[in-house]
Amino acid sequence: MAEEARKARFTKTQELVYEMKVAEVMTKNVVTVEPETRMSELREVLRSHRISGTPVVSQGRLVGIISIEDFINWLASGPQQATVGDRMTRDVTTIYDDEPLVHVVSRLDRHGYGRLPVLQRDEQKLVGVVTKGDIVAGLLHKLEIGYQEEEIHRYRASHIFEDIIADRTTLVFKYRVVGKDFREAGSGATRFKKTLSRLGIDPRIRRRAAIIAYEAEMNIVIYSEGGELVAKVESGQITIEARDTGPGIADVELAFTPGYSTAAEWVRELGFGAGMGLCNIKECADETHLDSVVGKGTRLEARIAI
Repeated sequence: MAEEARKARFTKTQELVYEMKVAEVMTKNVVTVEPETRMSELREVLRSHRISGTPVVSQGRLVGIISIEDFINWLASGPQQATVGDRMTRDVTTIYDDEPLVHVVSRLDRHGYGRLPVLQRDEQKLVGVVTKGDIVAGLLHKLEIGYQEEEIHRYRASHIFEDIIADRTTLVFKYRVVGKDFREAGSGATRFKKTLSRLGIDPRIRRRAAIIAYEAEMNIVIYSEGGELVAKVESGQITIEARDTGPGIADVELAFTPGYSTAAEWVRELGFGAGMGLCNIKECADETHLDSVVGKGTRLEARIAI
């Protein structure tokens, strides 16, 4: 019972944090300054816009961050003729607009920041800023809109079973996953989650299934050339299977260790491959099976009892 209660803790908000992208909640109209801006001018920028810091950009590209703390330190040192470029922080933690919100939450907590600059992946240009307030507002809006839309679809889909006559019915959903395609990564899990909602699956079960599907799909994207996500919904259980033709896993037991990852460095730089995917899947599932052959591929199966 304790195990069952623990798995039921997953909320609608946690589900959306996996589903929504940074671009959906970020502030797009960002106040910025240039490296050549004088520190004496920064006071009015911060005061007039009621902000505690701002990105520093040059030709549309992020080169640093200047905060009110930097401004106060400049004042305390005896105001000298200085530019923002002289006092700004150059080593800036950023996030891409196509990353899931779960990555933002993780980085804000890990670094203790109040905001993160958002970059467009291809051109590396600043396109927004995301704060904890943006995340909360975006989630609330999504919850409101999603409820109204899904009530209509759920009514329609749930009536499908009234016309089915069989001793046993299994619905099978397949989603193709393209390796290294981070733009579409997670789309299969999102569609599956919406389908479960429309079928009237209990929200607590649906949230766990959505997280499993997302993490499984991301593993295919990160570690293989592609594969397939297959979900089966039947009386009594949901089975989610992820198959790929990737390099395989040499040590399956080690792969379930929190933080363990074999993701390439360039993948980590994109904000993926933190080594928590399989752990999250095991946490959400009632049963987890992982079979892998080095050089051939991997098959993951996770089951949730309904």
